[in-house]
Amino acid sequence: MRLLMLGGTEFVGRAVVEAALARGWEVTVFHRGTREAPAGAVSLLGDRTARGGLDALAEGEWDVVVDTWSGAPRVVRESAKLLAGRAGRYVYVSSVSVYQWPIAAGSDESHPLVGGEPDADAVDYAEDKRGGELAAVAEFGAERTVLARAGLILGPYENIGRLPWWLNRVARGGPVLAPGPRELDLQYVDARDLAEWVVDAALAGLHGPYNIVSPIAHTTMEEFLDACVTVAGAADVELRWTDPSVIAEHGIEPWSELPVWTPPGELQDSMHRTSTEKAAATGLRARPVAETVADTWAWLRSIGGVAPQRPDRPTVGLAPEKEAKALGL
Repeated sequence: MRLLMLGGTEFVGRAVVEAALARGWEVTVFHRGTREAPAGAVSLLGDRTARGGLDALAEGEWDVVVDTWSGAPRVVRESAKLLAGRAGRYVYVSSVSVYQWPIAAGSDESHPLVGGEPDADAVDYAEDKRGGELAAVAEFGAERTVLARAGLILGPYENIGRLPWWLNRVARGGPVLAPGPRELDLQYVDARDLAEWVVDAALAGLHGPYNIVSPIAHTTMEEFLDACVTVAGAADVELRWTDPSVIAEHGIEPWSELPVWTPPGELQDSMHRTSTEKAAATGLRARPVAETVADTWAWLRSIGGVAPQRPDRPTVGLAPEKEAKALGL
């Protein structure tokens, strides 16, 4: 198989490249050159947002194109239009954010979608991802397009900062605000499991939308934080489980200030309880949370403890003074 990865030097794109290389595929990575592509891949340089930025893709044929673009949908359409006659299949890594809010617990791929335009400039994340889906389908057709709607993505190379923040927080030690309840279920996908499914989907000739995330209740907040403490916790670290009402009283924002966590209710149902039965039937697997956490910590230490940060995403995490106040310290 011949893969063209649009991007491929960071997080999900990198995981896809590594998964394909491990299977002996011929991999071409089209990127801006700000970071090195994984060893074994052929690099083509260009900036999709610049005039003439796709020139390096003027020639060549591939069995599958994988695209993780999150900005203006027109960028997806321009790339797909250029490649439609020279590539067999287009896998667009989208997001469950394309579903209309709120998302009832257990909702599947038939849930209503947000609006989006395939030729639009960037509007907001959800509409941009939906527009990207429509752009890919417009050029490759529904039968040659896979829409991988990912949920929360964690794992090595993370450039959003969610799991790295928790690991660094428990490594700092002392009392840690642990948002409850302990048994609160979490749903996410390890970037490497997402990548393996993408490669499998291309090989199997799948098409259409799939929710790509772990099964509902794959893990809990307690298991997640215990795994962080096990691999990274300082000697004096202490998880102090805190009721959601106390968190709300202190104005602490779920998801952004306490990454991964959402309180029980509508937000939890929408963020952590999406049906993945369709993807599971095609072979989607979810590794244990302890493995995701341990491997992310090993990677984080290998780069000095500071995770890369995507410039188009806000930094996450709770300020020490705000945490201390909520804990009554």
